[in-house]
Amino acid sequence: MTALLSDRTAVVTGGASGIGREICHTFATHGADVVVADVQEEPREEGPPTHEWIRAETNAGATFVECDVTVRGDLEAAVDAADEFGGLDVMVNNAGIVGPISPIQEVSREEYERLRSINLDGVYTGCQVAAERLIERGGGSILNMSSVAGMVGYADISPYSMVKGGVRLLTYSLAAELGPHGIRVNVIHPGVIETAMTTDDFPIVGTEEEEATAEAVPLRRLGTPEDVANVATFLSSDLAGYVTAESIVVDGGQLRTA
Repeated sequence: MTALLSDRTAVVTGGASGIGREICHTFATHGADVVVADVQEEPREEGPPTHEWIRAETNAGATFVECDVTVRGDLEAAVDAADEFGGLDVMVNNAGIVGPISPIQEVSREEYERLRSINLDGVYTGCQVAAERLIERGGGSILNMSSVAGMVGYADISPYSMVKGGVRLLTYSLAAELGPHGIRVNVIHPGVIETAMTTDDFPIVGTEEEEATAEAVPLRRLGTPEDVANVATFLSSDLAGYVTAESIVVDGGQLRTA
């Protein structure tokens, strides 16, 4: 396989499970060393911890750093861990949660603030910490994870749509601000992807709703973490060297054809 990310080091928040786990592994297969930053080391899926999986199956370096993205010091520690492999080149702000799934009048302040602190504030701080390091290094790439809910509004997940929309606009602003420093900033908007999040947290996979959801997608299937990871690899590589301030929707065409 072509090593699109050789001689680069990536930090991936939420890298222990789901989309983040596959991004870490795909980056490693393309030659990148990876810092897996997450609140827990064990994946929600079956299999070994992400950094152990990478070490067993690739020639890339990998390490795990416990990281709560609501704590700036944890994000700084994750970026510092990249120094073991030569320093930060790519920052992927992927960590996030789903919920609350309720009409707005039923959403508690605590639920709202927890969602915002992880899905928006955590991305903002991750970008801030990464920008400081990448400016020092003369350039690099920041990749943020939003959602199709960050492109349009959906009923009963208004806080989630709001913060994911914030991630999209944050990406555009930082692309303008950091471009002169040689830093590209892009955002991915996944649709329904088969992970523990869509199996347990927001159940679609394995339910009666799965077939109807897939039928509404032009490609007639749900997405996989690999689908998202492949796009993340492209955006983090020299193939996307003139791509910044870009939103890429990875949803099988559903959003644009509904």
